[in-house]
Amino acid sequence: MLVDLVLHNAKIYTTKGLVTAGLAIDEGKIFRIAKETNLPQSSTKLNLKGNIILPGLIDSHVHLRDQLLAYKEDFFSGTAAAAAGGVTLVMDMPNNNPITMDSESLRERMRLAETRVLVNVAFYSAFPENLGEIRLIAEEGAVAFKLYLSEKIGGLDINDDESLSNAFNRATEMNIRVAVHAEDREILERGKEGMERIGRKDIDAYVKVHSPNAEEKAINRVTHLARKSGAFIHFCHLSSLAGLQAFSAAKKAGLSVTCEVTPHHLLLSSENLKRRKALALTDPPLRSERDVKALWGALRLGLIDTIASDHAPHTIEEKKNESVWDARPGIPGLETTLPLLLTQVNKGHLTLQDLVRLASEKPATIFHLKDRGRLEENCWADLVVVDMKQENKVDSSRFFSKAKYSPFDGWKVKGKPLKTFVNGQLVYNEGEIVAKSGTGQIIRCMK
Repeated sequence: MLVDLVLHNAKIYTTKGLVTAGLAIDEGKIFRIAKETNLPQSSTKLNLKGNIILPGLIDSHVHLRDQLLAYKEDFFSGTAAAAAGGVTLVMDMPNNNPITMDSESLRERMRLAETRVLVNVAFYSAFPENLGEIRLIAEEGAVAFKLYLSEKIGGLDINDDESLSNAFNRATEMNIRVAVHAEDREILERGKEGMERIGRKDIDAYVKVHSPNAEEKAINRVTHLARKSGAFIHFCHLSSLAGLQAFSAAKKAGLSVTCEVTPHHLLLSSENLKRRKALALTDPPLRSERDVKALWGALRLGLIDTIASDHAPHTIEEKKNESVWDARPGIPGLETTLPLLLTQVNKGHLTLQDLVRLASEKPATIFHLKDRGRLEENCWADLVVVDMKQENKVDSSRFFSKAKYSPFDGWKVKGKPLKTFVNGQLVYNEGEIVAKSGTGQIIRCMK
């Protein structure tokens, strides 16, 4: 038999650990993993020079922008950034313009992306005003619903527990996940008003308003509502010890909850925010060293389920404002996540097994992404080739993303994605995008 592609002279990450072998790809899927003598003949053969093949990252928290926000990022630039970062599937958030919040807006967003994406893309939806639309959104293929408790995005009145409970019940009926931005709106609004009254517009004021208490209160509220509905809740970007304790209590109570943490909350603190100012501003903000240590402790204990970038691109002009209340929070992360995590592996803070579980396997499981997130025969050939020894510095001026800034600028990293394959096709090759728009697939999640 003649297959499409064979990758040889590699170390391949499998459930048994790293094995020295080759990998055959045919019709977009992994056909065989075996010693070179047992691999089939192929139309193309690539020598990977002893480098490691990992499952491509699945980033469950990405803002691709586009449409009326295309000046910040668009489907091509965002998925090019993903490919350069070894990310083979991104999950696009709904706080767009227009907001993705019904079957029509979701269908239109998928249509626009279809011919322009370089990696696979699944889509969130915000909750609609008409809860009867939830079934249509799920049937259209949304990967999950996103609920923002910090501000109203979508059709739900986020101050009304009954509305949230009804939405959770409908989501449970459709077996679809609810991802939550857990910051309490009342605490944020009251705190901001107080700071503005006394003329505070500095970074410290922002951090005090977006307190761990706001995260903790929102998590407790959602878990109380989830207890009644049986909804599966995924908490986005947990950032604090208080938030972790609230989440842990929900998990111990047997609720269907999972959570993610971002590289910037793991590797940066409020001290970095003070130095980098608005370029490091994000929601929730960077926390104290105590909170950072708590996140690492939770990661090692297995309490954290996934790592996601929360790639949130803005223009430099939107980031740099005299008042912190006018600066746009968000950090571009698609091109830094994997190098930063590989660096942590090289330092002994993470294992390769941890990295794959947190950034590939578990996201696929949580969000029903069939035959993705692992290197096994008959799974999709979404993979990244990494050089664990190559050292570089983060340089945001070279990002494929339109957002040319990063709080990690100048950081030394050890470990580099060299090649990214999406559905068996080489998309990124040692600094260059080598595939055409539309190489990625629109992933419609049918429950």
